[in-house]
Amino acid sequence: MQELLLAVARGLVDEPDAVTVTVDDPREDGTVVYHLSVAEGDMGRVIGKQGRIAKAIRVVMRAAAVRKGQKVLVEID
Repeated sequence: MQELLLAVARGLVDEPDAVTVTVDDPREDGTVVYHLSVAEGDMGRVIGKQGRIAKAIRVVMRAAAVRKGQKVLVEID
């Protein structure tokens, strides 16, 4: 899952080496939180107009998680 998020984010930004993903321990309800960090100048590329790209990233991650029987949240830091 972490590799999927890295691949998607690196494809969107100008500085792919600055992309990092950290994973929190699962919450009580089993949800795993992924924190995506990018360079300051690439923040707009990851969020998109009105958050559309961020929403799409979250949809892709949820779809991949459902196939594995997991729950995920993606936070963009």
